[in-house]
Amino acid sequence: MKLTVVGGGSTYTPELIDGFARLRDTLPIEELVLMDPATERLELIGALARRIFTRQGHPGTITTTTNLDEAVAGADAVLLQLRVGGQAAREQDETWPLDCGCVGQETTGAGGLAKALRTVPVVLDIADHVRRANPTAWIIDFTNPVGIVTRALLQEGHKAVGLCNVAIGFQRKFATLLGVTPSDVHLDHVGLNHLTWETGVRLGGPEGENVLPKLLTDHGDTIAADLHLPRTLLDRLAVVPSYYLRYYYAHDEVVEELRATPSRAAQVAEMERQLLELYADPALDEKPALLSRRGGAYYSEAAVDLAAALLNGAGSPCQVVNTYNNGTLPFLPDDAVIEVQAAVGPSGPAPLPVPAVDPLYAGLMANVTAYEDLALDAALRGGRDRVFRALLAHPLIGQYAYAHTLTDQLIAHNQEHLAWA
Repeated sequence: MKLTVVGGGSTYTPELIDGFARLRDTLPIEELVLMDPATERLELIGALARRIFTRQGHPGTITTTTNLDEAVAGADAVLLQLRVGGQAAREQDETWPLDCGCVGQETTGAGGLAKALRTVPVVLDIADHVRRANPTAWIIDFTNPVGIVTRALLQEGHKAVGLCNVAIGFQRKFATLLGVTPSDVHLDHVGLNHLTWETGVRLGGPEGENVLPKLLTDHGDTIAADLHLPRTLLDRLAVVPSYYLRYYYAHDEVVEELRATPSRAAQVAEMERQLLELYADPALDEKPALLSRRGGAYYSEAAVDLAAALLNGAGSPCQVVNTYNNGTLPFLPDDAVIEVQAAVGPSGPAPLPVPAVDPLYAGLMANVTAYEDLALDAALRGGRDRVFRALLAHPLIGQYAYAHTLTDQLIAHNQEHLAWA
């Protein structure tokens, strides 16, 4: 089995390598290719990846390359974890929207749109290379904004599934609080990428006992603190929202916090500097503790589980993925990309039935889906008017004066990445 990681020079990659090494019985990789245009970083991380494999006794080979066609030739699956523009572009995404009193964040609002505009054309070009090299290969997208990127891939006919670590993070957290193993916890997880709610927490599988009410009663304070939301809100909703919902439920509070603190991009850039220094140590043969602060917790376990299910049917039978709606949520178009539990196998993901969704959540999902339609149109076809329409549609913006100003700023900050600008 050959797997390729595009964006293999990311500081995330040792987390992924560690998962491949530990879970080799689930996903028996013979060849792993790390591809990245950043040669120096790629070689540094490639060397660490080989040391991790050696330490854990993994027999697979790890190669590095800057050549995309070479990387994807013969690959059974290609994982995408790229960041167009790097942390410098992320720093801009997180700061200039604040001038209008809007959240600055890399996956939602104006910053999220900027990232989508930079990313979608690049990902589609990569996917075309994959299809020419091996049309049966699966593309697993971890590149944000996952929902928009996955929809771009699917509507172009690529064999693609979107992956996020929010659900597996909740699963692990809830398992710890409940004193059970993660495999015992099944989430009733519904929404769009970075716009999801846990409406049930079941023990033993999709038909198991729903222990969410007890979980909130016994551990509501802990969960609320992790989400930076008030316990009273969780009690009133009787669900657990993703921490990304804080951008909606406490927007103005978040804006004030972002204005008063260094950006997440600046914090991550410093972490990356420290991580690269650690990676350069030839004695290091495991992922360092600092990597846990970088983000992407449990990404490797989720990636291995999904790849194994797609390639050999060995992964968990039910997994939270991003895929076409196809009637699962009747208030959304069939070609909307949703994030729900699905039965996953070599033929791809098939969403499991979802109980009727509360209008409080369905309405926001429908609003953001409409924004994602317009965002993808802007990413594919370009143009100031399309950018303006997407920004005006976003529930975190929604005022024409803000949308007009943010359009000008988005284009000004991203000209080098927008062919039409």
